[in-house]
Amino acid sequence: MDAGINRPKPNIVYILADDMGYGDLSCYNKNSMIPTRYLDKLAAQGMRFTDAHAPASLCTPTRYGVLTGRYCWRSSLKNGVLWGYSPPLIEEGRMTVASLLRSAGYHTAAVGKWHLGWDWARRLPGSGGVAGAGGGAGSGAEKVMDPIADTGGDIDPRAGHEAVDFTRPIRNGPLAVGFDWFYGIPASLDMPPYCYVENDMVTAPVEEMVEESPWEAFWREGPIARSFRHVDVLPHLTEKAVAYIRERAREQTAAAGGGAGEAAGAQPFFLYFALPAPHTPVVPAPEYKNCSCAGDYGDFCVQVDDVVGQVLQAIEEGGIEQNTLVIFTSDNGPERTAYQRAQQYGHYSMGEWRGLKRDTWEGGHRVPFLAKWPGVIAPGSTSNQVICLTDLLATAAEIVGVKIPDNAGEDSLSILPAFAGKPLEATQRAAVIYQGASGTLAIRRGDWVYIDAPSGDENKEPEWLKEKRGYLPHNQPGELYRLSSDPTQARNLYKEQHGVVVSMKTLLNRYINEGRSVIR
Repeated sequence: MDAGINRPKPNIVYILADDMGYGDLSCYNKNSMIPTRYLDKLAAQGMRFTDAHAPASLCTPTRYGVLTGRYCWRSSLKNGVLWGYSPPLIEEGRMTVASLLRSAGYHTAAVGKWHLGWDWARRLPGSGGVAGAGGGAGSGAEKVMDPIADTGGDIDPRAGHEAVDFTRPIRNGPLAVGFDWFYGIPASLDMPPYCYVENDMVTAPVEEMVEESPWEAFWREGPIARSFRHVDVLPHLTEKAVAYIRERAREQTAAAGGGAGEAAGAQPFFLYFALPAPHTPVVPAPEYKNCSCAGDYGDFCVQVDDVVGQVLQAIEEGGIEQNTLVIFTSDNGPERTAYQRAQQYGHYSMGEWRGLKRDTWEGGHRVPFLAKWPGVIAPGSTSNQVICLTDLLATAAEIVGVKIPDNAGEDSLSILPAFAGKPLEATQRAAVIYQGASGTLAIRRGDWVYIDAPSGDENKEPEWLKEKRGYLPHNQPGELYRLSSDPTQARNLYKEQHGVVVSMKTLLNRYINEGRSVIR
């Protein structure tokens, strides 16, 4: 470790919420209508980053960036997200946080939402399908079948129930990119197929169909496993994550002869816990109903907060708290229902920032980021340094003393110095890039942010909010804001500061053309 930290390799627990906004946490928003006592506790025990950003304002591209340290727009996915039947997005042979840490002696696990694609097994012609889906045995569904019983290639999501053999192993999933163990769901909880997968096998027969559910408890029609209930998914995945932590803690304690410590032979672990919430379907468990003043969504956030509490409790009771780095963050800003929630409950999930999920404005990608590491991170500390979720790979590499090769982590900068209260190395990365849902890019350098499009809006921002916050209309081909004097991005300076625009666009194009944004 090069940041003045000389300690055993820590356990790393990375909790990634789904669509949770900056303003949902009370430790970030004093006017939040959602009590988040465990997240507030995590902030009090560690560091709260105020200028942390997802590399994209959507699920899949952010997850790709978290695990690979590379912007997703450099991959085959230039906009949008993957679906439940999509092939793998992470390229074969690409280094991930999991593969890096496993090479450094870690046990690696992923629990929760994957949403990075894998290869489902294809069904043989005439082998039948999901009951009630028009593809049952003898239904003559051969016309949509792959004649080769193999994996690979994209599957039409409308015909996935007919094309997939759920009884055979998946390929090129989490185990292929460095994880020793996986338990979770294929994609977002509103995307079929609805089933649990452990390692490379579906855990229960997928033999039924579920109809589409109305908003805000929305999910799409599709095949579902017999025992799968959407409301049970978050608690079930939490049980798996907590059980994993307790098992690893017991093994570490046993290896250390009743204590804890790498020197005694205890194997550290990395847990990537990707929550499916508070993304749709918004289905808080009954015990969390009316626990907030922001409707069902607020109650679901309270449940997410309690999940964090259960994870922290497992770490503490396992006796591994002193040597465990815990990170909590979110994959992007809140869903567009945040506008309605602001009017109905006076709760702004995006906080003071402009924009939501999908947008390239700040609210689309500025996310909560909390980190706790006793003895390294000062309790109750705050960092205003600009960081990106792509930075996990380089941070993990510095923690374990592994050099990242030139063809990996191209957009990842270690934030280990920030944990210790030191400035990040500005000469290694001058700016951070953000991606909107349609593929629009924005670049942040210092307190300037340039959006390379006529607008950062991809959600049809409501007129009432524009009037309330004083957002000024413009007719420029791009947007430039100075966040130090205009944090809400109300006034576009594209015309007045053309020199800054040219400089920012030149740097953006350089990062695109050079294939990396971090110099090592």
